[in-house]
Amino acid sequence: MSVVDSTLARAVQRVTSTALGPYQSAVVRIGFSLTWLLFLLREFPHRRELYGPDGPWSWDMAQQLIANNHAFTVLMWSDSGVWFEIVYGLAVVSAVLLMIGWRTRTMSVLFMIGVLSLQNRSIFIGDGGDNVIHLMAIYLVLTRCGQVWSLDARRGGGDWDAGGRDVTDGADRVGVLLWSVLGAFLAAVSFMGVLSWGWLLILWGLLAAQALWWAAGRYAPGEPRILLDVFANLAHNAGLFVIMAEVCFVYATAGWYKIQGSRWQDGTALYYPLHLDYFSPWPVLSGLLASSGVIVMLLTYGTVAVQVAFPFTLFNRRVKNALLAVMIAEHAAIAVLLGLPFFSLAMIAADAVFLPTGFLRWIGRWVARGRERLGIGRGTGMLGLGAAGKARAESERSSVGAETDRTLVG
Repeated sequence: MSVVDSTLARAVQRVTSTALGPYQSAVVRIGFSLTWLLFLLREFPHRRELYGPDGPWSWDMAQQLIANNHAFTVLMWSDSGVWFEIVYGLAVVSAVLLMIGWRTRTMSVLFMIGVLSLQNRSIFIGDGGDNVIHLMAIYLVLTRCGQVWSLDARRGGGDWDAGGRDVTDGADRVGVLLWSVLGAFLAAVSFMGVLSWGWLLILWGLLAAQALWWAAGRYAPGEPRILLDVFANLAHNAGLFVIMAEVCFVYATAGWYKIQGSRWQDGTALYYPLHLDYFSPWPVLSGLLASSGVIVMLLTYGTVAVQVAFPFTLFNRRVKNALLAVMIAEHAAIAVLLGLPFFSLAMIAADAVFLPTGFLRWIGRWVARGRERLGIGRGTGMLGLGAAGKARAESERSSVGAETDRTLVG
């Protein structure tokens, strides 16, 4: 076998046998669900004006728009205020459960439905951060984002076979009940005819995939389950790759569009938003920063340089990590100076897909030690992993998973 064939065979084996970046996908899951949850809670007193029946974008106007753009939102199934409250409440609950990693396969789907339903109901309210959450909610459905740092990992920590596959699904009565209820609701909705053919295929396909997964775990735990595990790994790795590509695309397009602007070219672009009352929660701090022309110029040019350069640094770990720290610090500054906390949280959560595995594991150990000192979760190990789950994670990290993580995400 030639060197090329051997390398290709190893690459295929890694992609099919392992769900890459378990810590990166977990932190993306936690980051976006937390961002969406905090937004929903902050806007809870104003929810009816933003997305509900009391908003300026009325139900009839939204219905006309959606008839043209065919956007998905369950809020268009009824103009009842009770139905709106149910959908909003389920969006909050799904965000909480996805964040803590309870039934992540199910919650990722419900989280996506909640995000799309609310955002597509009033599309003129959101900003760039909402667009990122919109996309990531879809991509997370493809990922196995509950491998670590989740209640699912803690629940299944002692039930992994020799190949590292979760074998608890066959006897998972709660999961079966949950999917059965959702299946019955989907059947009723399908009978009512409120879903488009495209979304019928998507949702029924997800339900069928989950039923097949359960049946294989219960009645065919051998080769059929291994084959399904391969497809699940492929879907996860493809979803993780799309998330990484999306982040690169966001920064690349933002940087190149900035280059075309005259204010970015002369180094004064950041001066103007710092003097807008709407984007100045701390006027004294904004005025102090804007008073220095040199600082404004350096920040303006630095922002463009970092955004344009970042996609080209992914294969140089040290440079990539340095720019990643700069971008996270930049978004934190935007949250404080311009009063855009949810936009910044969404972008930081997206940036987290490129954080080094070693750094994320260090954070996990640090948090676990803090929990132990507080007497919370003694004996669970590695922040939500049981003893067997910890051994599995260590095994993956020391073999295929470690090498692949270093290659893809540093």
